[in-house]
Amino acid sequence: MEKLRYITKKVWKWPWVKALVALLLLFLGLNLVFPLNVRPRYSTIVTAADGTILHAFLSDDDKWRLVTELDEITPVLRKTILHKEDNYFYYHPGFNPVSMARAVFRNLTTGRRTSGASTITMQVVRLLEPRKRTYGSKIIELFRAVQLELFYSKDEILQLYLNLIPYGGNVEGIKSASMLYFGKPPQLLSLAEITTLTIIPNRPSSLRLGLNNKLIVQERNRWLNRFAKTGLFTAEAINDALNEPLDAHRRALPKLAPHLSLRLKKSQPDQPIIHTLVKPNRQAQAEQLVANYVGRVRSMNIHNAAVLVIDNQTMAVEAYVGSADFANSYDGGQVDGVRAVRSPGSTLKPLLYALAFDKGMMTPKTVLNDVPTSFSGYEPENYDRQFYGPITVESALANSLNVPAVKTLQQLSTPTFVESLKKAGFETIKKQSKGLGLSVILGGCGVTLEELTRLFAAFANGGQIGNLNFVAPNESDAPAKKSRLISEDAAFLIMNTLTQITRPDLPNNFDNSYHLPRIAWKTGTSYGRRDAWSIGYNKRYTVGVWVGNFSGEGVPELSGANIATPLLFTIFNTIDYNSSSGWFRMPKSLSMRQVCAETGDVPGETCEHKIVDYAIMGVSPYRRCQHQKAVWTNATGTVSYCAHCLPENDGSDDAVRRFFPNLAPELIAFYESRRIPYPKIPPHNPACTRVFAQQGPQIVSPNDGSEYFINPHQPQQLQLSCQADNEVKVVYWYLNDKLYRKAAPTEGVFFSPQPGALKISCADDKGRNTDIRISIRTE
Repeated sequence: MEKLRYITKKVWKWPWVKALVALLLLFLGLNLVFPLNVRPRYSTIVTAADGTILHAFLSDDDKWRLVTELDEITPVLRKTILHKEDNYFYYHPGFNPVSMARAVFRNLTTGRRTSGASTITMQVVRLLEPRKRTYGSKIIELFRAVQLELFYSKDEILQLYLNLIPYGGNVEGIKSASMLYFGKPPQLLSLAEITTLTIIPNRPSSLRLGLNNKLIVQERNRWLNRFAKTGLFTAEAINDALNEPLDAHRRALPKLAPHLSLRLKKSQPDQPIIHTLVKPNRQAQAEQLVANYVGRVRSMNIHNAAVLVIDNQTMAVEAYVGSADFANSYDGGQVDGVRAVRSPGSTLKPLLYALAFDKGMMTPKTVLNDVPTSFSGYEPENYDRQFYGPITVESALANSLNVPAVKTLQQLSTPTFVESLKKAGFETIKKQSKGLGLSVILGGCGVTLEELTRLFAAFANGGQIGNLNFVAPNESDAPAKKSRLISEDAAFLIMNTLTQITRPDLPNNFDNSYHLPRIAWKTGTSYGRRDAWSIGYNKRYTVGVWVGNFSGEGVPELSGANIATPLLFTIFNTIDYNSSSGWFRMPKSLSMRQVCAETGDVPGETCEHKIVDYAIMGVSPYRRCQHQKAVWTNATGTVSYCAHCLPENDGSDDAVRRFFPNLAPELIAFYESRRIPYPKIPPHNPACTRVFAQQGPQIVSPNDGSEYFINPHQPQQLQLSCQADNEVKVVYWYLNDKLYRKAAPTEGVFFSPQPGALKISCADDKGRNTDIRISIRTE
């Protein structure tokens, strides 16, 4: 220890040690006072999934200053630039003392500046902080060079140099010059091209690429011969480079995906390179298809379209077309149609029916009535202003009928539906949610193409919805999670319906075409024919198409079926013709069962026409079909009887039990207004004092005062039915003075009885009431 102290004291007495320590302390102090600030103002590059440039923007100081990434600096480029500029780059601390001494000696002996001593590091400092060429500036450069060496690796300093070297005009950096003058990235440059770009920064004003190519070739070959003398490259490589012609002229940088590029640049303003998942060929195809298609429909006063292509597995956006022509300011080409808020028309109906399937409200073969209906003054009509009477759910969806959809929404409840839309990421609907009503299902809300396409991708992904991926994730990022929007069973049922091709929204001339892609799709047309939608998907892709005018002008010919869907089909046939990705499989929890074709319910005794339907096990409704009801009539079928006026079977006036359709009052009214014939129940026996004395609903089942026996091990249900005047539309059933259910007068209502005395009441919408009493016993 004493010996160490002795050596330390002795060393400290040496003047050069004190000077070195003082210099170090001075440097540290200056570093704190004048910290290094390396923030070049780069141009923004948006790259495709394969690394090629999709779109490039000038820097904020109007320079083409593209970032050269480390993996783009090839060994040939590194060797060439170091041999020419700084052979000892990897060995010096930012400055080369030998070169500096030689330069000072030559400058002093000749009286003029004949030799420089700037290293690559010092040149980087000069490019970052331009100053006049003085000895004072050189001292500052030395200080900054040491700072660079302390805080950055050699490769990073070399990268900075290659990003900042000038090439004349507003072109800086080797990648900018490579792309602008040779149309390729640095890693694809030949030795001759690399040498060309290496010599120009020393004389950017005289060696102008595209203007002085002959002079540049002479200078290039001079340096190639110098490389040959030093053995830097093989003789064969040098000879090939010498014979290579110089094809350098100013080119335009790629301008693909302008809307997406602007969107990402705005969201990541400080990111010099934004790596997207867009496939360049897919993007180019989509842009060309949209431009060509809009060119064909422009004669109909339709001027724009937008397209979004999503990979279902990764949720990567592979193509993003915001408008037909970004440069067309007259038609609003710079408006981003992917994010523009528009009316969705009927495109939200698949989600509505999927939710209804999951709630156990219906199945695809459930029959709904498409008849004129008033919902508290709101009276929706179909697209063709026609009504179709009884129709299955799958037909109502495939034909995009409006009244069944509004009825389903009313039964599901608007808040429930809106909450699902909010969960699916519909931002405008989140803002509008308090004011939305039944019209939301017919387009009375605002959505974007991005949101709709994402929703349909959830159908393709078995009901799971996830965020769209525009940019490549970092290695440290956790995998994106998907959330459950609807069940896999409901998603399959929707897909199975939307795959049908016997439907009105099949475009003209496509019904017999072998070019019809195998996809599930849904169209939509907004009110006033301002927006035409067609969203489709298969196992691999989901594609969203919007066609219309950004001005909001309606066009009589505009429709989702005939205007948007042909473009959708063309895109699918281009990007995934004869897809090898397979097709969707039926989930194991989905079963098949026979149902009555008249109602879609489980067949009853009177059901003769049975069909096969899907059912979600444990969820789908299990109702016995009541599409017919038994009515006692006279032999000629001109008078009907109730239990109170049924004549005795004495042979004089036999009563006959007949079956009649159990039609809802709204359907009867529809048939009557359209003069559609249907089997009518004969008028009730005019001699029945029970019915016509009270004029209230008469309970015909169960029988008043009767005893009913039930088996507790095999629960059975009793039917509640009544007869009411024709003007009665709704009746209310009460069990022991508690409301059990509201129903139509002709509807059969079932309940599970419990042992004991039971009071049954039936009230009509006129305020009239009837009571009966029965007793329930166990066997």
